[in-house]
Amino acid sequence: MKVLVDICIWSLALPRQTRQLTSRDSLLKAELTELVKEGRVGMIGPIRRELLSGIRDQSQYRKLRDVLRAFPDEPIKTTDYEIAASLHNQRRIAHITGSAIAFVICAVAVGRRWQLFTSDGDFRHYAEAVPIPLSSLRAGSDSI
Repeated sequence: MKVLVDICIWSLALPRQTRQLTSRDSLLKAELTELVKEGRVGMIGPIRRELLSGIRDQSQYRKLRDVLRAFPDEPIKTTDYEIAASLHNQRRIAHITGSAIAFVICAVAVGRRWQLFTSDGDFRHYAEAVPIPLSSLRAGSDSI
C-alpha cells in the first residue's frame, strides 16, 4: 500500500533541517527511510510546493528539488478537489477548521486508499469523522 507522507514528516529528513531530533522524531525519520526503501512513498504537488517554499539559498533549493524528484507527483483529479471540499464542509459543521492543502491531502489518501503518514494532530481530528487511513510506526511504537 502506498503511503502519502505529510510535510511534517518530510521536514525531519530533508537536508535543510538542522535542529536536533527528539527520540520520537528519530523514529518517524527511520520509518520514512523504510518507506522510501520499500518504494511505498506517495507525493502530491501541494506537498512538494510546501517543502520547496521559503528556501533562499538557490543551491540548497536545487539540492532539495533534486532529492524530491525521485518521488513523482500523483495527479490530483477533479474528484479529489470535490472530496476535499466535502471533507472541509463536514469538518466545518463539526467546528473543526483546516487548510485547503490539508483537505486535499486527506482527499488523496481517501480516494486512493493510501495511508497518511503524519505527526500533525489535526489529521487525527479529521479522521474522527472521515475515513482517513492514518499510518503508524511499525517498530512497536504508538500510532502516529
